[in-house]
Amino acid sequence: MLILTRKLGESIIIEDNIKITVVDINKQQIKLGIDAPKHITINREEVAKKVKDGNRISSASTETKAAQKDS
Repeated sequence: MLILTRKLGESIIIEDNIKITVVDINKQQIKLGIDAPKHITINREEVAKKVKDGNRISSASTETKAAQKDS
């Protein structure tokens, strides 16, 4: 993991098309602004995990239904 320090208003660039800027700093949290192409999916970690878990459950359900149909 790369760890960087940034001050309010400073940014980092990923590849040449993603820019992450520190837009606000409070006691327990920071706010980041992310400028990226529309085809790039950006989620908070907890949201990405829920989506992944939901996809896994849906896929398992579909496979079970297909197996029952073949029986």
